[in-house]
Amino acid sequence: MNILVLNSGSSSIKFQLIQMENETVRARGVVERIGSSDAIITYKPEERHPLREIREILNHETGIEMVLSLLLHPQHGVIRSKTEIQGIGHRVVHGGEDFASSVRITSEVRAAISRCIQFAPLHNPHNLKGIEACDRLLAGVPQVAVFDTAFHHSIPAHAFLYGLPYALYKKLGIRRYGFHGTSHRYVAMKAAEILNTPLNRCRLITCHLGNGASITAVDRGKSVDTTMGFTPLEGLVMGTRCGDIDPALVPFIMEHEKLTTRQIDSIMNKNSGMLGLTETSNDMREIEDEAERGSERHRLALEIYCYRIRKYIGAYMAVLGKIDALVFTGGVGEHSPYVRGKTLRGLENYGIRLDEEKNTKDETEIASGRIKVLVIPTNEELAIARDTRMILESVTEEKPGDAEHSKEITDLSRDDRAELVLLWAENPESSTSELARIWKKRRKDAPPETVIGRELEFLGLNRVSEQKKRQIAEGRHHEAH
Repeated sequence: MNILVLNSGSSSIKFQLIQMENETVRARGVVERIGSSDAIITYKPEERHPLREIREILNHETGIEMVLSLLLHPQHGVIRSKTEIQGIGHRVVHGGEDFASSVRITSEVRAAISRCIQFAPLHNPHNLKGIEACDRLLAGVPQVAVFDTAFHHSIPAHAFLYGLPYALYKKLGIRRYGFHGTSHRYVAMKAAEILNTPLNRCRLITCHLGNGASITAVDRGKSVDTTMGFTPLEGLVMGTRCGDIDPALVPFIMEHEKLTTRQIDSIMNKNSGMLGLTETSNDMREIEDEAERGSERHRLALEIYCYRIRKYIGAYMAVLGKIDALVFTGGVGEHSPYVRGKTLRGLENYGIRLDEEKNTKDETEIASGRIKVLVIPTNEELAIARDTRMILESVTEEKPGDAEHSKEITDLSRDDRAELVLLWAENPESSTSELARIWKKRRKDAPPETVIGRELEFLGLNRVSEQKKRQIAEGRHHEAH
């Protein structure tokens, strides 16, 4: 199965074509400066030299058409026909309170994504443009939406509500939504594999540090708190975003500097953070170089950046009670020994003992204390492709009276089905992939993930509400104690 993964931004389209049998990237690239006569297309087919072209691309449909022409190119392409693309996975930034997981795109899903434009006006409209372009260019190919916010749907009300009038939440949907969810979920699953512990028994703090940055507290596979809030502006100091500030500063600065709401929003989102503090750059490599050359301003910016990370790590250790591992990911998290080291030094009493040599080498495990510290490269595109494959393989339209088709969906024996139901009851908050891993550890001949997914769909267990899952999990926890 070939899955086309698309990330449609305001003026760009990032893409990968992933062959799912062995999860290899057959081609990848990006279309930049959409809407101009000098748009840039970068394309890298598997095991071949990259291509770069400058041409007019005025809209997203033309951009995706260009992507398809490259994938089908007689010399540089990797497929011969559009029919070789069996599914399309779209990154969608905001799913609001409607979506707790990835979903196959229908007219109802499109309407919900459109309703969430009010929360993500710079992202959701362009995500929809990518979906609509695929409707026309790849008619009939099923599409799946993978939401940045979905992983954080499990955050409890006491963590997602602000201390504002409750009526504003009911009327305007003002609450913490969280972002980077696909990345946090992916590295949490990888961390569980490295720890050789089921995800539903792990307590983790995941730090996604890039130009945008966020930290998430993951309790037994579920996000229970995250630093980004109603928008991606809240939380850590980032490349160009200010992160947490006193809200009263907004009207104060607007009044004294005679700014409009658009101007203050631009200052906080595009001209603050490391760029605003250093007044030179938001590139962490350049900032570290300047600090090493003796710039006090750049040293101070790094101190502020790392202090905020360390403060949230401490806060989330308190939230989780104890943690099994701390994970660094994202461009900065994966490649900056300086940031990791400065953040972690002094946390020995909390069970974090940095190994300086391993940290300098960007090794996977960089600490020797009670708490593991892991550096895990994120792979949001692969996570999107996996979700797309699982949904397309597990959702099969049953024809009335088609007994053979019905048999295909329920292809487990009675004993296997009973074992699956008991396994789900023990781990109601686990994903299909996590259930498959747990079952595989218990039985080498356990059914594959796709079969488990179909069976859960048939039994209706994948449609149980998050609230009911929590009640079942808490009931089992009380029974155990």
